[in-house]
Amino acid sequence: MVRFVTFLKKYWITILIYIGIILGYKYIADTKAFNSFLFPPTSEIGAAFLKDWKTLLMNMLYSFQLMIPSIVIAVAFALFLGTLMGMHKKFREVIHPVIYSISVIPAILMSPFALLLAPNFRAASLFLVVYNTIWATLFATINGIMTIDRRYLDNAATLELTGFKRMRKVILPAAMPSILSGFITSLRGSFLVLVYAEMYGAEYGMGFYVKKYTEYGLYAEAWCGFVFMVIVLVIVMQFFEKAKNRLLRWTIH
Repeated sequence: MVRFVTFLKKYWITILIYIGIILGYKYIADTKAFNSFLFPPTSEIGAAFLKDWKTLLMNMLYSFQLMIPSIVIAVAFALFLGTLMGMHKKFREVIHPVIYSISVIPAILMSPFALLLAPNFRAASLFLVVYNTIWATLFATINGIMTIDRRYLDNAATLELTGFKRMRKVILPAAMPSILSGFITSLRGSFLVLVYAEMYGAEYGMGFYVKKYTEYGLYAEAWCGFVFMVIVLVIVMQFFEKAKNRLLRWTIH
C-alpha cells in the first residue's frame, strides 16, 4: 500500500496525461472528428486486444529474440572499441573521423543493402539493429573515459592498480554514468529500427503485427498492436532506468 501511494505521488501527473490522451482519442473516435475508418472506437480496440492477446505476446517474444542478441553484440563492440579510443589518443584521432562519418548514415538507408547482401531476413534485421544501436553507446563510452577525473587515475597509480584490475575498479565505474546514458539512448533507437525491420519482410514481431492489419484495413487490431508496442517499450525503458539508477546509486540522480 505504501509503495502504491508513493507511486501515485510521483506519477499522478503522468497518469493524468495518459488519461487525457485516452479521453482525447475516445472523443475523436466517438464524434468521428476525423476518418472513422482510421480511428475506430475504443471498444473495438479493447475487443481486438482480448481476441489477440496471445498473438501479441508471441510477436513480442519474437521481437525480443531479435532485439536482445542485437543489443548484446552492439554493447560488447561499443565497450571494446570505445574503451580503446577513449584511452589511446593517437588511435582515437585516427579512427574517430571514420567512425563518425559512418555513424551519420541512417539505418533506414542501409536497409536495402542489408536485405540484398544478408543470407536471410533475420541476419539483415540483426545487422540493422546492431548498426543503429552501437553509435550512442560507443560515443558515450569514448566521452566517459576521456572525461574521467584525473584524480581517480592518480589514486589508482598510488594503489598500484594496473591492467584489467585498473579498468574494472576505476576506469569503467568512473565512465559508467556516461556509458549507461548512451546505452539508454541506444535502446530507444534499437526498438524503432527493430519495428521498422519487422514491418518490411518479417513473418512475426510487433512491427509485423501492426503492418499486417493496416494492410488488411483492420485498424482496431492495428491500434491494438500500436498501443501494445508503446506499453512494452515503456516497461522495458523503465526496467533499464531502474537498473541504471541501481548501478549508479553512488551518484546524484
